[in-house]
Amino acid sequence: METLLEVFSYSYAQRALFASTLVGITCGVLGCFIVLRNMSLIGDALSHAILPGVVAGFMIAGHSVFAFFVGSVVAGLIAAVLITWLQRNARTKEDAAIGIVFSAMFALGIIGISAVTRQEGVHLDMKDFLFGNVLGIADQDLWLTGLITFYTLVCVVAFYRFFFVTTFQSVIARTSGINANLMHYFLMLLLSFAIVASLQSVGVILVVAMLIIPASTAYLLTGRLKRMLFIAALVGVISSVTGLILAIVFETTPGPAMTLVGAFQYALAVLFAPKKGLVIRYFQKRRRQYETRLEDVLKQAVKQKELADLSVAHLAAKLNLSGLRLHKLMRPLRRRGLLEGRGDTFDLTLAGKRRAYELIRAHRLWETYLVQEMGLSTDQIHQQAEVFEHGLTEKFVQEVEAQLGYPKFDPHGSPIPQNARETAMLNTLGVGQRALVVTEQLNDSITIRLWKLGINPNSVLELMPGAGEKVVVLANGQPVELEEDFAARVLVVLV
Repeated sequence: METLLEVFSYSYAQRALFASTLVGITCGVLGCFIVLRNMSLIGDALSHAILPGVVAGFMIAGHSVFAFFVGSVVAGLIAAVLITWLQRNARTKEDAAIGIVFSAMFALGIIGISAVTRQEGVHLDMKDFLFGNVLGIADQDLWLTGLITFYTLVCVVAFYRFFFVTTFQSVIARTSGINANLMHYFLMLLLSFAIVASLQSVGVILVVAMLIIPASTAYLLTGRLKRMLFIAALVGVISSVTGLILAIVFETTPGPAMTLVGAFQYALAVLFAPKKGLVIRYFQKRRRQYETRLEDVLKQAVKQKELADLSVAHLAAKLNLSGLRLHKLMRPLRRRGLLEGRGDTFDLTLAGKRRAYELIRAHRLWETYLVQEMGLSTDQIHQQAEVFEHGLTEKFVQEVEAQLGYPKFDPHGSPIPQNARETAMLNTLGVGQRALVVTEQLNDSITIRLWKLGINPNSVLELMPGAGEKVVVLANGQPVELEEDFAARVLVVLV
């Protein structure tokens, strides 16, 4: 710690720290759009393609930060235009076009540097451009990096809506009059700026890692673009600053250290991201399998109950489980109020019966759908229905039932249980009856139309005397008129 404090007391280390932070923010934010547009290789291409611009700037103005900046940006835009032109006019695949342009321009830059360095009194270190030299950042470099970061953030905020639409909905962007090509080249311009800002920190070789890794990490951690931008910037800052500190402590190269820190954060996200992490998904899978076994116990128990053969021994035999394993599965069902009784004497509660019949209903309706709509034979449907019955939502089951014409029996001749939640259509109520509007209607258009009429999910309705072909209900103290055919599609529960 004392060594670090001593190092960061020097101005060169402070400049390196500030520059690393700014580069992490810039690359993290722009990297989100690159990753989401599947343009990760573009960043790699532009980082190599700017080398001829660096050489040209040096030949015109010598060691000038402004000349390097202008030359790099111009070279980056030329590369972006060439790649797009090859894709659209030369029928070249995107990855091939990127490889051709960036390798050709990179080779041109190397030849240019070799030619320039052979001149007497000229020193242009190729290594610094390839791998960076963050500890050699001057005040001019820091100011340039700061201006690029500020300009990038202002542009992202000002044109966020345009970036969002062209990234996710290019068709809507075109129909709305947004020039997707212009936004593409504008993004390439900002990307060229970011690469120039990163030259001294990580170099052209590793700048692609600063563009891709923080954005890819943020992509695993959230599904919202605004949060992704913030998280990517944070990951970029942590990668840059921590990498710099580790490079000082272990006396190694800062650029690779920053990349490795970013890769470590990405690995953590791959394993532990809340929804997409491998470890989390493993436990979620185990949880779903466990819940499936519990539901299988309920479903088989109600079948055994119908046969007047409900005992632990018979139930265990049907489920191919040991008695001990079955008792372990019954304990959480009792805690949830789905089973009652102790030991070998047990029965299903009303809630347990309802859930069991929901599963049976979903199973038999799905079997009917597979036969009637998919054309499968009866000996092909049972195993698939066994899998899908646990994941079908009530809303989906109701839609399937309506599409099948409300069948009473499945293809095997077994009766299909009626809706376990005892729902009814609004038009079937009698005058004076009260009902609760079901949250999950047959489709979203019904919910939206009810909302426009001032009727929200879980609202209590009371049927009033109708007027002609209208169904009149009292909702929130106000009478509301509905067409007969629309009321026939509104699901309610009697209260």
